[in-house]
Amino acid sequence: MDRKLFFAGALGFITLLIIAISLTTADIKTTRSPETEQERPLSFDPAEKLAPESKDKSICISIIKSLENYHYSEKKLDDFLSSEILDHYLDILDPSKHLFTQKDIKKTEKIKYILDDTLKTGNLAPGFDLFNLYLKRSFQRFVWLIDHVSNWEEEFDFTRDESLLVNHEDLPWPAQEQDLFRVWRRELKNTLLSYRLEGELSHEEITTTLKRRYSSRLNRLSQTNAKDVFRTYINAVTTSFDPHTQYFPPRASEDFDILMSLSLEGIGAVLQSDFEYTKVVRLIPAGPAEKAEVLTPGDKIIGVGQTLKGKIQDVTGWRIDEVVRLIRGPKDTFVRLSIIPADKKGLHNSKTVSIKRDKVKLEEQAAQKSLVTVPGKDKPYKIGIIEIPAFYLDFHAMQAGEKNYKSTTNDVRALIDELEDENIDGLIVDVRNNGGGSLQEVNLLAGLFIKSGPVVQIRDRSGYISRLKDPDPRIVYSGPLVVMINRMSASASEIFAGAVKDYNRGIVVGSRTFGKGTVQGLQPISNGQLKITSAKFYRVSGESTQNYGVEPHIEYPHVYNSKETGESSLKGALPWDRTTPAFFKPYRKLDPIVTELQKNHDQRKKNNPDFVYLQKKFALTHELYTIKSWSLNEDKRKQQKDQHEQKELAIENKRLKKRHLDEIHTIEELENQKKERETPDFLLDETTLIMGDFIKLAESKGFSW
Repeated sequence: MDRKLFFAGALGFITLLIIAISLTTADIKTTRSPETEQERPLSFDPAEKLAPESKDKSICISIIKSLENYHYSEKKLDDFLSSEILDHYLDILDPSKHLFTQKDIKKTEKIKYILDDTLKTGNLAPGFDLFNLYLKRSFQRFVWLIDHVSNWEEEFDFTRDESLLVNHEDLPWPAQEQDLFRVWRRELKNTLLSYRLEGELSHEEITTTLKRRYSSRLNRLSQTNAKDVFRTYINAVTTSFDPHTQYFPPRASEDFDILMSLSLEGIGAVLQSDFEYTKVVRLIPAGPAEKAEVLTPGDKIIGVGQTLKGKIQDVTGWRIDEVVRLIRGPKDTFVRLSIIPADKKGLHNSKTVSIKRDKVKLEEQAAQKSLVTVPGKDKPYKIGIIEIPAFYLDFHAMQAGEKNYKSTTNDVRALIDELEDENIDGLIVDVRNNGGGSLQEVNLLAGLFIKSGPVVQIRDRSGYISRLKDPDPRIVYSGPLVVMINRMSASASEIFAGAVKDYNRGIVVGSRTFGKGTVQGLQPISNGQLKITSAKFYRVSGESTQNYGVEPHIEYPHVYNSKETGESSLKGALPWDRTTPAFFKPYRKLDPIVTELQKNHDQRKKNNPDFVYLQKKFALTHELYTIKSWSLNEDKRKQQKDQHEQKELAIENKRLKKRHLDEIHTIEELENQKKERETPDFLLDETTLIMGDFIKLAESKGFSW
């Protein structure tokens, strides 16, 4: 395989960066007034607007040709796509609809169907014009915020019945410039109210914190240059083809290479821009963040501090590369992160966590085994468990011809041999949170469990389908097999689980997988690189793993919110579809056994406090995602917050009571408890019981392994 192609685990979301211009705040005039008064219009007239550089024209033409000629979707840059690019660009610049007005949007109708023509000729003026307006309004907004935060206690009445709409997609654009003030006022009031309810900062500290934040944002805007505008606009174009297709200028290419290297000293997390925030997309297996158990996918980072006692720098609105550079650092040093947890959406309850930086060690990402016993028919069953955090391969050692090079398949084969020496009755392969890796390795790994046949199909844009097949007719393990998956099982993990399911080789349990079923390659551009989606993965059944992922036979309660994590949460993700099934020979039918396993599982989970807890906890988190507005009345907002916390405590205490443990009374106690008490892997425990049932049922039906 061409090494320029990404391995099957490429979840790498490198974000669009929206940054700066050289201007001073003296150019902006505003008048502060009480909450009930009218604002006077803002005036802003920068002496010099940003314009494309001479080389941008040829780079743009080159990118457009590559997209039209090589992208998997075969999209053509026409009027329809032109309209999509404009919508996508507006969403990047102003997702919260607090900068542009209906009047502005009406003006964009003039360019809605001509962006295709201008981009083909390298004319970037429409994109730069819109970005310059974005900068103008952004400057106005932050100067307004700084001005109004100075005397916020006198200006804002927190007893008034007001509310802030949460879902910006449902919001109309403000009618005119004057209406922007109402939007900014409510956003500022919401921020102030969040600080007041947290109760950790005094009035003066809140004022200082927000002034510093908004001044920092102004300063960063003042550093914007033409390169930043070009990258933002051109990536609005590339990601309109699909979210994984992106342009990297030289410096960003270096950052991307660092991101793909596991030797990076840091916290072991993949990050993504989410408008003003930096969002955690996934945790690297065996990395410092995963070991610390203080971050989860969907958490938003709003501050970064060095050492255990250092000052925390507010990073709201920072470029993601700058946030990453703050988080990186030497091994064995500490970084503190101020985060808004994923399960606190809308509440803005921030908390601070500490992580010790370290290298992500390959040996810690290696497959590991364990052995447990469960009650059997006549004697206890021995169950082998192999956890695979990633699909890894020492490419250089393999090329050098070393016999025992490090790889997932070599390690798992050795672990299976060791477990077979223990006379195991069944094997569980755990690929939860496995973000993928080497495509070659997942093909070889599946081959350890099947005699022969294809493992995965890869279709390119021309429709040509290549198939990776098991090259070895030997079966290393032929007994009962269960595969564990979850929402963070991606790419190579999905290929493995899909093959096991399609061949009826084993039972798949857990929750629906990530849905990363596309292949990206790097193309050099005259000034940087283009990461472009060139192919799509399909299971041997003909079903794509893209977008929808792989469904388990037996579903466990959800842990991650699909609106925040997974391919389906990304705008413009390529759709799920089918292709021609490959020729393969499935093993025995498992449907009757799956029905019995499901029945037994359903009976157990009714009385399992951990399963009940997980279902109720997810339902409570989901509630926050359905709330359409938050009250800006302090008493009502406090009531909303208290009600949520009481529900959270009630769910937790019900589980503690079932475990005969002491109740907790505050959210602080809950957080401390999480740090102090080791949480058992009850999902794995249930999987071992499912395996016990599987063995019994297989024996009763006379299965010969």
